[in-house]
Amino acid sequence: MSTNVAKARVKSVLNESRQIERAAVLIRMGARMQVLESETTLSYERLIRLYKEIAGKSPSKGQLPFSTDWFLTWQENIHSSLFLNIYEYLSKGLDLDAVELLIRAYRLYDEQVTTTAIAPLLSFTRAWRLVKFVDAGMLTRTRCARCGGQFVTELYESRHFICGLCHPPARAGKSRVAGALMLH
Repeated sequence: MSTNVAKARVKSVLNESRQIERAAVLIRMGARMQVLESETTLSYERLIRLYKEIAGKSPSKGQLPFSTDWFLTWQENIHSSLFLNIYEYLSKGLDLDAVELLIRAYRLYDEQVTTTAIAPLLSFTRAWRLVKFVDAGMLTRTRCARCGGQFVTELYESRHFICGLCHPPARAGKSRVAGALMLH
């Protein structure tokens, strides 16, 4: 009986260690407390202490945005679509749990936008929220009728959907902000 208790304790310590490592990775990627609470089994108090130790500050307060609108505006949609396409591609080829898949997809997204000198508009927390919205059936991907790319859209988007790259808004690409998408 004592060996079973010892095994349970070892498993518990190992599991807690994995949870701490997962939380640490998420914190370094900029995840908010709600993400940490949802994706780890650590207590709120433990997460706060870990957050302060890693980030050197208290976590941001307040609720996460709960609107799909952000993902549908022009530049944000392009970034969201890039991330979601990476996420979907990796999900078909790798056998990973949801959090590890999210971490890898976000790292690839960040790498892609950084190499093109475009500011990453999609934070890790927004990427997490996007996946949750897609899983809940609030957002989906729709194929552009012109270029064939898959873009984040509302669930019942028209079959004749034209993406923001093929048909950008009138003021799109005219920003002088560093890292913004520029159209020629």
